[in-house]
Amino acid sequence: ITNLLYFIPGLVSWICGGYLVSDPTLKRFFVLHFTFPFIALCIVFIHIFFLHLQGSTNPLGYDTALKIPFYPNLLSLDIKGFNNILVLFLAQSLFGILPL
Repeated sequence: ITNLLYFIPGLVSWICGGYLVSDPTLKRFFVLHFTFPFIALCIVFIHIFFLHLQGSTNPLGYDTALKIPFYPNLLSLDIKGFNNILVLFLAQSLFGILPL
């Protein structure tokens, strides 16, 4: 995987902490793989918040009386959808009952 970054000089040795895969490399990739899902989750929540704040059906931002409030209506729908996907993912990973 790190060979994909060799087109930028010095990037691989900086990311890996040297020219060989060693303890600093494993620590850096562990931190990256541990923190990236939380960063991605924050970006998704920010995206959903601003999408519903502006309104996906009202992209020009006109003030209408037909607005549906984000909290609690749309937020609960988003959480229900996330929970449904999470249940399917957990069922597949724990029991293997769904074919890929």
